[in-house]
Amino acid sequence: MKLRIFVISAALLAPISLMAQDAPESPWSGKATLGYLATSGNTENTTLNTGFEVGYKTGNWGHMFKATAIEASENETTTAESYDVGWKSERNLSDKDFLFGRLSWRKDRFGGFETQFSQTVGYGRRLIDSDEHKLNAEIGAGARQSERQDGIKEDETVFRGGLYYKWLFSESAEFRQDLTAEGGEQNTYIESVTAISAKLLGDLALVASYTVKHNTDVLPLLEKTDTYTALSLEYSF
Repeated sequence: MKLRIFVISAALLAPISLMAQDAPESPWSGKATLGYLATSGNTENTTLNTGFEVGYKTGNWGHMFKATAIEASENETTTAESYDVGWKSERNLSDKDFLFGRLSWRKDRFGGFETQFSQTVGYGRRLIDSDEHKLNAEIGAGARQSERQDGIKEDETVFRGGLYYKWLFSESAEFRQDLTAEGGEQNTYIESVTAISAKLLGDLALVASYTVKHNTDVLPLLEKTDTYTALSLEYSF
C-alpha cells in the first residue's frame, strides 16, 4: 500500500512541475525528496527517507534551510532513525569569495551520538564555476554541543572544512559529491554524500544517493560509521 502511495505521489507531482516551467524567475528555490522501499516474505523491511530544502537569494546574500529524515524497520522493529536540520547564510565578497554562517543539528537514535548541534562561521571560495562544473571550498570554526548515547554531554570548539562538487554531464543529469569534516578535541564528524540525479519530467527527477556518516570517538560496541543508500523522487521548484 505505501509503495502504491509513493507511485501515485510521483504522478501527481509531474503535472505540477510542468506548470512551474512557465513561472517567472524568483529569488526563492527549493526541492522536496521522497523515497520509499518495502519488501515482504520471510522478512518484512521498510525504508523511508524524506527531505526538504528551501533557499532565498537577494543581492549579495543567500540563505538556505534544509531538513532530512531517515527511518528503517525490520519485522516492525525500528532499526534506523535519524534527522538532520541545517541553516546556512552566505555573504558574497566577490564573484568567487564569500563568508558563511552555519547551524547544524543532527539526531540519531542508533548512532554514536544521540544529538550534535554545531554553530560555525568561516570563509568560502568558488574554485570552479562553469556551466558544467562547480566546486566550492569552505573553512571555518565554531562550537558544538553533543550528547552521547549514555547521556553524557560534551561541549567543544570545532573546526569545519568542506568541499562541494557538482557536474552537469548532460542537460538532464548531474553528479554531486559533498564532503564535510567537523573536528574537535572530543570527536571528529565526517560526512560524505554522493548522488546522481536524472530528470524524469519537467522538474521531477530520480535520485540515487549514498551517504556515509562517521564519528571517530564513540562508545564501545557502537559502530563508528553509518551508511545509507537511497533511491528517491525529487521535485525542484
